Amino acid sequence: MSPTSRPPEPGDGPVPPPPPQSGPDPSATAPPPPDDLVYEHGPGRRVYYTARQRRMDVTALGQLALSLPAFLTSALVVLLVGVLLDIGSGVPFWMPAALWVASGALVFHRPTEDLIARYLFGLRRPMPREAARLEPVWREVTAIAGVDGGRYRLWVEESDGLDALAAAGHVVGVTRYALEHLSSRRLAAVLAHELGHHTGGHAWSLLLCHWYGLPGRLVRRALRATALSLVTPVRCAVYLTGGVLLLALGGFDSAVARLLYGLPLLLVLPYLSAAVGRRAELRADRHAAALGFAPELADVLETLYADGPPEHESAPARLLSTHPDVPTRLHHLRRHL
Repeated sequence: MSPTSRPPEPGDGPVPPPPPQSGPDPSATAPPPPDDLVYEHGPGRRVYYTARQRRMDVTALGQLALSLPAFLTSALVVLLVGVLLDIGSGVPFWMPAALWVASGALVFHRPTEDLIARYLFGLRRPMPREAARLEPVWREVTAIAGVDGGRYRLWVEESDGLDALAAAGHVVGVTRYALEHLSSRRLAAVLAHELGHHTGGHAWSLLLCHWYGLPGRLVRRALRATALSLVTPVRCAVYLTGGVLLLALGGFDSAVARLLYGLPLLLVLPYLSAAVGRRAELRADRHAAALGFAPELADVLETLYADGPPEHESAPARLLSTHPDVPTRLHHLRRHL
């Protein structure tokens, strides 16, 4: 006969603990990453700012110079649209071009930057717990650099990869994985790298190059899509018209580039643009190293390389890449270690 269950009474002795449950404890959470950053510029501390908060280094100037043919091609497209509007509705032909040129200032307009960050790059504002960890690290990094960190806005990318970005005039984003797994000093190294893109002028100049080259690219894509989507009897005429327009745009673009840079540089223009992008990454690494985060940045790069080394690429693919490979970045960081 099995004993009946009853509540324990005094003198019955210690009650044995319940048997362990199988599976992970749902209340258990992963330990937070270590906070190994020394905060010497916290709230209430005096911070000295540099006289020039940002500048245009040689890579930013190179990005703008190499994008000049695309800008002039897009200007031609906008002027043609202005002429059509002038003929059809009486709008002065120069007004669309003037508005398009002035629209580049929106890169530094805060509400427009928020739209770019949210809808173009897929970022979100940090949640309170994320902001509580991200903002002190960012304040320390910008204080070391002598930059007013309050001018920038921090964003989070909902991603399981280790990455960060600098965009527009004041957008700085990190992935959720970086917040949850990087120590504070490694997170500071990543943020110092992105700050280098902003202080060097890389972020806003790259976005301006994409923006001012957009009309020409849209016309090319629209002509190709229209020619491929129409029925066969009309497609021949569309191909002919679209081909003539594409040749005209391409010829104008090539003529401008040949006039500005000469024929030798015209042939290697895509490779030069990619080389300028790689140099901008190395300069941002140098900026983080100058702030004292070279060892931590090297650790982050080695972690990236260990998690998934890139597959072997052909020489043209490497030359057209806008980011240097991890061994190259580590080689340039070696002098700062």
